[in-house]
Amino acid sequence: MLRCAIPVTQGTSEPADVAWETVVTIANSSTEERQDSAGSAAQRDRRKRILDATYELAKEGGFDAVQMRAVAEQADVALGTLYRYFPSKIHLLVSALDREFEDAQDKLKVREIPGDTPGDRVLYVLKRLTRGMQGDPKLTEALTRAFMFADASVANEIHAVGMSMTSIVTHAMHGTAADSEAITDDDVVLARVIGDVWLSALMAWVTGRSTAPETAQHMETAVRLILR
Repeated sequence: MLRCAIPVTQGTSEPADVAWETVVTIANSSTEERQDSAGSAAQRDRRKRILDATYELAKEGGFDAVQMRAVAEQADVALGTLYRYFPSKIHLLVSALDREFEDAQDKLKVREIPGDTPGDRVLYVLKRLTRGMQGDPKLTEALTRAFMFADASVANEIHAVGMSMTSIVTHAMHGTAADSEAITDDDVVLARVIGDVWLSALMAWVTGRSTAPETAQHMETAVRLILR
């Protein structure tokens, strides 16, 4: 069974009512606010350089090209500093995946999501995400492989990815950034399932088990069944 088929919020046993409060917090906070909690301006800049270097290496050569020493050299940080921020290559790439989703959340906030139903809006958002990631296949291969390989030591990063994905889907379901009164426990459960299916479908494309049109059709079928 693919690791992606496991709920992306793995590593946490929190109940749904706690989870949706976390989703609302994430959805309503700006990227800048979330970065503020990561430390000083210098630390945030260093982390950004590290993730930027990771993206560049992954775009050029995929998963195997992202080596810790190469990342440190390209980001102009000491190797020991890199390991203090990210204990392993998997921690690094899963954090990069979460930044992809953070960027997607920020873009969603400044535009109206088209669609008459929650299913229409979710499909619109997921198709845009999928096309964007399929347009950069080596980077996508690196990020999704890292997500698959992640173990319990990467639980916090995996949880962050899961909550970001859940926030994206609940935003699309409601057509706007939902507040704590609008979002329900059922919304969170459905969003988690949709996120799991989407990541699994994306991995099938990365590994050559499905084509881009097949991936889109798989998502269309799943979302229509889940949100009917």
